[in-house]
Parts: sequence; structure tokens; C-alpha cells
Amino acid sequence: MTTPTPFTIDVPQRDLDDLRDRLARTRWADDIANSAWTYGVESGWLRSMVSWWLDAYDWRATETRMNEWSHSRVELDGIPIHFARVRGVGPDPMPLVLTHGWPWTFWDFEQMVGPLTDPAAHGGDPADAFDVVVPSLPGYGFSVPLRTPGVNVRRVAALWVQLMTDVLGHDRFGAHGGDWGAIVTSELAHAHAPVLIGAHLSLPVIPGVSRRELGPEAFAADETWMLDRMAEAERLIRSHVTVHTHDPQTLAYALADSPVGTAAWLWERRRAWSDCGGDVESVFDRDFLCTLASTYWLTGSITSSLRLYFEHFNGGWPRIHDRNPALECPTAFSIFPKELVLLPRSVAAAHSDLRQWTVHERGGHFGAAERPDALVDDLRRFFRPLR
Repeated sequence: MTTPTPFTIDVPQRDLDDLRDRLARTRWADDIANSAWTYGVESGWLRSMVSWWLDAYDWRATETRMNEWSHSRVELDGIPIHFARVRGVGPDPMPLVLTHGWPWTFWDFEQMVGPLTDPAAHGGDPADAFDVVVPSLPGYGFSVPLRTPGVNVRRVAALWVQLMTDVLGHDRFGAHGGDWGAIVTSELAHAHAPVLIGAHLSLPVIPGVSRRELGPEAFAADETWMLDRMAEAERLIRSHVTVHTHDPQTLAYALADSPVGTAAWLWERRRAWSDCGGDVESVFDRDFLCTLASTYWLTGSITSSLRLYFEHFNGGWPRIHDRNPALECPTAFSIFPKELVLLPRSVAAAHSDLRQWTVHERGGHFGAAERPDALVDDLRRFFRPLR
């Protein structure tokens, strides 16, 4: 069994000082006729956010909250992995791995971990308790430095099996994820079903199933809104997917040199992909947004975080077996109306052991941070009969 090393988040003060210096010396781009964000991030809002980052935001206070969780690092096949682990409070907590995406961090699950691990303290049934493990994806956040090329979704899923079984000693475990985390969770349900109790996804993705190959007739009458949403979302995802997939290193030089550049690249997606009606601060407060940007900046992980797009979209995501369903363990989906990629329920049912399908009235791509209570409820309902 591989032994992890306990880890305390404690960013060197020189790195915080350097961040402040760079923020104060930002060379601002001109911005013309862009009050509606027509050309991208609007400069007035961005300048206001950077002022907050400089004068009001307190990274050390965030560190203190993060360190209320137990953190560790472990090297698996030469790849450094950071993970947080919070033990469940209940008669028989179920092991559960939560996987984030981009532009997310492990901290997107902050509001979910307490209710999942200690349901009684949050008005729930202690029988629903989970032992929660929240890793940072390879090359993201504190899972650095990533020196190994070719780390794709299939590799990440295999690493998660190592982490949960060889490192943490679980025979079987549950999994949940959004964005890349949903793709990793789907891969776990496809390639590693025997060790999975169940797979819960907030992004409906299945290996071998392409949404682009589905015609309108595949969608039920009460699902036609999905077609409209995906058409709307296409322009919101095209720019970052294109550059991350084809030449991420070129963009990385600019982002790695400018914290404001990094923040703008991350924050624009938070506004565009959430159910915020154009007001990103109605969903994510300023401290949360500063924590997001600070985590990528202070860990130097923005460059390696982009590589997952390159490895995944240039290598494809074929099935490793032709058994049906593709997702062989019990599977559930939480569908939010402002999600970016959607599938009809019938398609999900045809390719998974579908046990639960929940369509929410509001929420976007960042379900864990936007609608944590809703996701906690979905996870409890889904896993309850599987215990």
C-alpha cells in the first residue's frame, strides 16, 4: 500500500507578495464599446475585481478554512496527486470521491462536504454519511508539478482507482463529478465498474456517445429545450476548447505571466457558464472568485491544467469494451438547465444502468458551487439504496 504524506496548505509569503506586486502593476488593455461583454470580459468590472483582490481578499483566511480538511499528497506512477479527505460522521459512511473540472478547483465542493460527511449536523439522516475524498486533477491546484505528458481522462480514472483502493484501502467506492469530473466518473463507470458502488454525474457524458450525432428526433417533447440550450452554449465554449485543444502552451505563456490574465480567462467562464443572468456575482461572491484565481496562480497550475483538453480531444474517448450498457454500475444524472452539453434521458438510459435522472429548475455548469444543496440531496437519494 502506498502511503500518502500529510500536507498543509501554506503558500510562501514571497509568492503572495509577488502576486500583489503584479496585480498593482497590471498593464491594462484598452476596452472599447464593451459594456455588455460583447468582446469578452468588461474592463470596469475586471478592474473592480482586481481592486478587491488586492485590498479586500484574504488568502490566509481561505487557507485556514481549507486546512480544516485533512490534506495529503501522494505520487502515483510518477504523477503527484493532492487530495483532501473528510471522514463521515454516521453508522457506516460510504467512501465517495468528488472530482472537479476546469475552471474549477477542489474547493468548488466546499459547501457540499459538510452535509455529505455529517448529515445530522445539517438537518439530515446520519445513515446517509459519506467518507469524502476530494482530489485535485493531475496538473491542477496542488497536484503539481505535472511532468508526465499524455495524462488523459482514462489515465485519471485509473489513478483514482489506485488512490481509493491501494492508497486509502477501500474495496469499493462511489463517485461524483462535474465537467472533467463527470467525464472521469463516466470513465470509472465504464472501465472500472466492479470497484464502483455507483456513479453520479452533473454533466451527461458517456464514452462512445456523441451529442453531435443525435438528431432532434432523439429528444422527447419535454426535452426540446436542450437543443436550444446547446445551440446557445456552442458559442460560449468554442474559444477555450479550440485553443486548449490545439495550442495550449502558446496561451499558457501569457496566463503564467499575468495573474489578471489568468483571472480574466477563468472568470469569464464562470459568468458565461453559470445560471447567473449575466451577473456572475449573484452566484459566486468576490472572495470565491478570488480563491479560484489565486489557487491557479499560486500553484502555477494554469499551464498544466490546459493540457487535459489536448490529451482528451486529440486522442478521442473510445470505449474499451462493447458490452451494454457502457456504464455498467448504477448511474445517476443531475441535469441543470444552463448546462453546456446535454443528452436525452432515453440515450442515457440506453447506455447506462440508469437509476436516477433529475432535471432541476435552475442551475448551470458549476452545479457543486451553484446548487450544492440540490446536489447533496440527489447524492443522498441515489446512494441510499446502494448502501
